[in-house]
Amino acid sequence: MAEEKVLPFMEHLVELRKRLIVCVIAIVIGMGIAWNFSSDLLNFVEKPLTGRTYLTEIKKTLYGEMKRRYPEAYARYKLDQEVAVPEKQRMLNYSAPLEPFFIQCKISMLAGMVLVLPVLFHQFWLFVAPGLTRNERRMVVPFVSVASLSFCVGALFFLIVIWPVIINFSLSYEAAGLQSWFNISAYINFCLRLILIFGLIFELPILSLLLARFGIVNYQMLATRRKYALLASSIIAAFHADLVTMFVIMIPLYLMYEISIWVALVFAKKPKAA
Repeated sequence: MAEEKVLPFMEHLVELRKRLIVCVIAIVIGMGIAWNFSSDLLNFVEKPLTGRTYLTEIKKTLYGEMKRRYPEAYARYKLDQEVAVPEKQRMLNYSAPLEPFFIQCKISMLAGMVLVLPVLFHQFWLFVAPGLTRNERRMVVPFVSVASLSFCVGALFFLIVIWPVIINFSLSYEAAGLQSWFNISAYINFCLRLILIFGLIFELPILSLLLARFGIVNYQMLATRRKYALLASSIIAAFHADLVTMFVIMIPLYLMYEISIWVALVFAKKPKAA
């Protein structure tokens, strides 16, 4: 009897090891491919350091409209100084030997992981497939496609929309006696960590769909726990020091929970007829 109980558990461990090995090999291959354009990715992440982002263009448009309609208020608050802020070429700095090399490795690893996301999600699907029905196993292609796309959308949403906000807010503290001096490790590690967070945040609806199909969660269960989701979002966001970063993490995280609630309602496992 003891062997019958232990054997299935050992089979699960062997299967898990097999899937993890395939994932590691895929990430290494992806890292090798991503190494060739890691410098371009670093340059893209550095772009907000110039101070010129989509936020500055929006600000110029709004202030220009305010100057046309309310010239007195425009002059009183000296908004022309805000519009006339010149671009500044800021450089990242490093203080340890081989520090840029290790940063390039981290960027290549994350970019390589994104390149092989279909492989990673396919391995995850193969691991949980024994617990699915025959019809549900046919959903492997939609699952892998949507899960990979969701992670990429979350990462791009952060890099294009949120990252310039964070850097612009940080640079706003520069003054005559206070200048920015960004360390490359602190700058890139902060960015990569948030890319992962936003990618995983956008996976919440997919996770909700799977759990709903398994019958583990349902609409009622998730809807009645909104306050706990808001609290959990606040706690996760609170690990970041500044308020701006806290809110730009907390708001998308809670919005994805709301989407997950409706996903659970639409794709919930239908109860069997008596």
